Amino acid sequence: MNFPVSAETARWLALPLGIIFGVLLHRGGVANYNVIVNQFRFKDFTVLKVMFTAIIVGGIGVLLLKSTGHAQYHIKPANMLGVALGATLFGVGMVLYGYCPGTGVAAMATGSLHAMVGFVGMLVGGVLYALSFTWVEAHVQSVAALGKVRLPDITGVPDWGWFVILSAIAGVVFWLIETRFKPVAEAQVPVGGERKS
Repeated sequence: MNFPVSAETARWLALPLGIIFGVLLHRGGVANYNVIVNQFRFKDFTVLKVMFTAIIVGGIGVLLLKSTGHAQYHIKPANMLGVALGATLFGVGMVLYGYCPGTGVAAMATGSLHAMVGFVGMLVGGVLYALSFTWVEAHVQSVAALGKVRLPDITGVPDWGWFVILSAIAGVVFWLIETRFKPVAEAQVPVGGERKS
């Protein structure tokens, strides 16, 4: 069972929903270069809090949709070497660029010039990946390939159990941020800026 929305309606909904998503990224502070870079400098934990919240809320939403028959899982193969290399490249790119792809587009909408330059780099990277996909699939994706499996399949812990675990971890992380790291966050310095005494 799926939502009674035609393909045409879904296409029209994509634009306003995308705009809302971009506005929320901007209002949440994660379309700000300094916020993202200072996450990696352990001086601003906005990104970590937003990501944990999004994972838990989004995950529970998908779980509810799945359990009520309104959605189904489309599981991608767990190609562990590809995931490890991709995550490493993504992390390095995010540190250097100061944005992830989503926040980069949101920053472009605010007129950020360096976000636009980085977006061109993302497009070039996407084209290079597409051109090399046959080689990547044969030499990278095939290494440590576990197939279409999920953590509940491997561990025997049900879906809801993983969300309980994630929620507990998020609660501990939020508590640590507010109690242990808050003085650091409050004393943060924008990248390239100087703290006034």
